[in-house]
Amino acid sequence: MDKADPKAGQLSPSELEQVQKDLPEWEVDSSGDTPRLTRTFSFRNFAEALAFTNSVGEAAEAADHHPLISLTWGEARVDWWSHSAGGITSNDVGMAQATDRIFSAD
Repeated sequence: MDKADPKAGQLSPSELEQVQKDLPEWEVDSSGDTPRLTRTFSFRNFAEALAFTNSVGEAAEAADHHPLISLTWGEARVDWWSHSAGGITSNDVGMAQATDRIFSAD
């Protein structure tokens, strides 16, 4: 029995280039073991950053796909990637778009 390809579903380099054109405020961070989409959002205070973080968390829970969120005074950094694929997938792109919509709605 063949093992599943751990990179299955991962976006190709050309697809990642298109993602960066479509989502210019997001970066592809390849500095660690696993590439990820990352963006830092700025807020007027901690309460706004926390409310945003909670909204992203609710969307993540509903999608059963969870990001790394780093929260500090006036900022929230969100990183999306798929552990099972070992990188960035179309699901991560969709969640980054949803995160942008949450930010725009606040």
